[in-house]
Amino acid sequence: MIGVSVLTTLAANVAVVIAHQQTKGEPARRDANERYVAAASGSRLSPAPVAPLQQRVTPKVLVAGSGPMPLEALSRLRRIKGVGAVEVADAAQAMVDGKRVGLLGVEPSTFRAFTPKPTAQSDDLWRNVAAGDVAISFTMGSDGGVKLGTQVPVGGQARQAQLRVGAYATMGIADVDAVVSRATARNLGVPTGNAVLISAPKVKTDALLKQIRRVVPKTVKAVEVSPQIDAPKAGGQLPAARGRVMNVQQVRTVIEAARTRLGWPYVWGGESEAEGGYDCSGLMQFAFARAGIRLPRVAADQARAGWVLPYEKAQPGDMLIWANDPTAPGYISHIALYIGNGRMIAAPRRGTVVQVQNVYLRNFRGAIRVNPQVSARIAY
Repeated sequence: MIGVSVLTTLAANVAVVIAHQQTKGEPARRDANERYVAAASGSRLSPAPVAPLQQRVTPKVLVAGSGPMPLEALSRLRRIKGVGAVEVADAAQAMVDGKRVGLLGVEPSTFRAFTPKPTAQSDDLWRNVAAGDVAISFTMGSDGGVKLGTQVPVGGQARQAQLRVGAYATMGIADVDAVVSRATARNLGVPTGNAVLISAPKVKTDALLKQIRRVVPKTVKAVEVSPQIDAPKAGGQLPAARGRVMNVQQVRTVIEAARTRLGWPYVWGGESEAEGGYDCSGLMQFAFARAGIRLPRVAADQARAGWVLPYEKAQPGDMLIWANDPTAPGYISHIALYIGNGRMIAAPRRGTVVQVQNVYLRNFRGAIRVNPQVSARIAY
């Protein structure tokens, strides 16, 4: 499951996404992953015109509150030194084919610039969204079993509509597994204008967060969104842990808890017995909770719960991370628990069960030595 817990913990389900500039002058070209985009002719509406991709930005900070962003706060966000373009969108928790996910209503012509390269470059993908389709994350489609091109129910208790799944496309924003046009979002009853996209290419994250918190209402929350994880170099120096790691008993408890779930089915979004199974990050959250350690919900955020180490430095109790999503290169989309001797406990994918596997290094991005204090801070 792709996403963070910020949207899920807010009653009004609103968000502001702050972003930094990524690469200038990238030429727009046809997406190499068009097989993840449904044929435009299948939409119930004619494909709407979408402006070509100009320049990409990458989400950096998520700010979420209990109501629409006040106009004065929005104006002050625009004036923060280093902030560039600002874009308004809509945000809510919604049910998509029976699965509760974070949903954004966006303007396809401009929002595409804030998405990963393969997603941003696909004209057909954004035409489908503009025409009334829903785009869902790659893992929701492949591991959640939501089929490309099918009609699925989307919405909440008050309003619901049958929308076609027009694309598998991860947006690179944790907790966002579905994107529709703003017109479609209004028809679904999503709050209007309660999300803002901001580009801040040269502002450090910590400094940006401090400035944001000065200008927005105290009820809103600001967190870093899905930062890129740099793969550590072999033989690199280990960080000075200074006691900020799990103790021996905690490591043993985490591994034993994960073993109790061997044989349970993979269920996308599963995190407890209530769902009848677990996905990869749900399994980690369950196992670490048994040792009193609070993890964030999804792999992209769990990867920030400690230090990133090269595989040869991995120890039992570390988490292992991969970037397997072809629609969002570099985005951490899979995680497992290292148990030593080249073995790990994982919930691999749809159609499998929780199992012990040999560690594989294709698309591998590192081992995470969990810092319980850091993990607790980012789990909210």
